[in-house]
Amino acid sequence: MALPVRPGKVIAVHLSYVSRADQRGRRPAHPSYFLKPSSSVAASGGVVERPAGTELLAFEGEIALVIGTPARRVAIEQAWDHVGWVTAANDLGLYDLRANDRGSNLRSKGGDGFTPVGPGLLDARTVDPTGLRVRTWVNGALAQDDTTAGMLFSPAQLVADLSQHLTLETGDLILTGTPAGSSVVQPGDVVEVEVDVPGGPSTGRLVTTVVQGSVELDAALGSLPSTDDQQRSEAWGSRDAAGLGPSLAPELHEKLLRAPVAGLSAQLRRRGLDNVSIDGVRPLRPGARMVGVARTLRLVPNREDLVERHGGGYNAQKRAFDGLGSGEVLVIDARGETGAATLGDVLALRAHVRGAAGIVTDGGVRDADAVAEVGIPVFCAGAHPAVLGRRHVPWEADVTVACGGTTVQPGDVVVGDADGVVVLPAALAEEVVDAALAQEDEDAWIAQQVAAGHPVDGLFPMNAAWRARYDAWRAQR
Repeated sequence: MALPVRPGKVIAVHLSYVSRADQRGRRPAHPSYFLKPSSSVAASGGVVERPAGTELLAFEGEIALVIGTPARRVAIEQAWDHVGWVTAANDLGLYDLRANDRGSNLRSKGGDGFTPVGPGLLDARTVDPTGLRVRTWVNGALAQDDTTAGMLFSPAQLVADLSQHLTLETGDLILTGTPAGSSVVQPGDVVEVEVDVPGGPSTGRLVTTVVQGSVELDAALGSLPSTDDQQRSEAWGSRDAAGLGPSLAPELHEKLLRAPVAGLSAQLRRRGLDNVSIDGVRPLRPGARMVGVARTLRLVPNREDLVERHGGGYNAQKRAFDGLGSGEVLVIDARGETGAATLGDVLALRAHVRGAAGIVTDGGVRDADAVAEVGIPVFCAGAHPAVLGRRHVPWEADVTVACGGTTVQPGDVVVGDADGVVVLPAALAEEVVDAALAQEDEDAWIAQQVAAGHPVDGLFPMNAAWRARYDAWRAQR
């Protein structure tokens, strides 16, 4: 192992690169940290086991700082003097175990071999901490490439900040965060991480091979691995990379923005789909228009013991909002219960920052004026001042739900305007919107004839004679 001594502490940063923060849809104002056990440290050339029953082992190439002399309450100007060496690290994590360890990351990040470091050490006195580069390869293909110039918090700031709270001892490791590009690896994959000064010294490549574990976790001892689409999306880096389906194609999205909900509803009915409107919801902000791909959240009726177990902490509601991606619409199944809110301004802002296309709930909304000011389209059954727990328990996300009397599945296309909200099966969206826009052209022509004084009899709907006139008009366009 490259390290001079066994580290007493391994401290990792949650988010520190602009590219990664933007990918996750949040830029923290200050650094935050978690601890990894020193037993997770491994040398270059070793293997890391993906435990049996799991699927989401992700790599994170990072620049690791090795403390050379103890630091306690040091100023940022002197912080780098306490760094002895710089090396490469891979902050491996198992997203399947994040649900019950969110924030602490003990099980998800602390497994044996989950912190390989090395192979070489760079003398901190010979390098500029603002000019370091980290790169990661998976099976020879470059996956990550960034420099400390792209960090939200400099290496010196991390050392100084940590030293305010605890003594950094000789040999302690600080993992300074990972840039965008982290993703999932499979058994047999080879991950390489290198830290260098471009054109200058390098740590060499830290090599780790992923192998498949054979021992199942014991449910009698603790919680088992669990995954959902949010975890898959975050582990892989995006919904597309996770195979969860792409967002709407730009051309289809543009057509859906032009098509009225009433027209889409009519075309769906012609195809035998009459139960596709989310009834009882109205736009919170007049003139709102919404087009996106459905993500879902199911709320169940309030039961005091279930609220206690499922309502607090990082519950399904918060996970659903945190997991929203660009162009997605969160559809909330509140069973039509309007006696409590299903979201407020903070969660609306979270969805907006994530790039979501809208929110639909057949329940209530609190802080209604503030939610409307956020700017994201919100369709709801009304306003209510009470918090969610008065009537609801947040239960699960990304499952088939019932909202406003219709069934909504993740991946459905959701469109809303002043007339309400309609749900389109993704496979029919292109066909239905083309037909709706064609009907819009036809209706606009009919309106012109009515405005010119023609009676509606035979014109609306068109008989054969009017149809011939319309077809001739279209042919001349």
